[in-house]
Amino acid sequence: QVQLVESGGGLVQAGGSLRLSCAASGRIFSILAMGWYRQAPGKQRELVAHITSGGITNYADSVTGRFTISRANAKNTVYLQMNSLKPEDTAVYYCNVAIGIKLNYWGQGTQVTVSS
Repeated sequence: QVQLVESGGGLVQAGGSLRLSCAASGRIFSILAMGWYRQAPGKQRELVAHITSGGITNYADSVTGRFTISRANAKNTVYLQMNSLKPEDTAVYYCNVAIGIKLNYWGQGTQVTVSS
């Protein structure tokens, strides 16, 4: 089965940076896309950034210019570099990997807390 392991979350002050990583392992033949989502208390889960197997990226308007998504296909890993963090970025961040149009796997979530 497919396993996703997330790391890199933590507590930072406003204006600081964090780098999240998500490594996929298991029975994977190819990855269609990888992305990061987040969910804050009382809010729905939202897309933060997404990258396709061809390297095409897209970002939520709220993080454009501050966050960068990247990947290392050889080791099935996706990263999220987060700069100029704001308190409103506080949320649980989840990695998602699509290995097929009906096959999606989620990471366990990692907490990001930004203090003012």
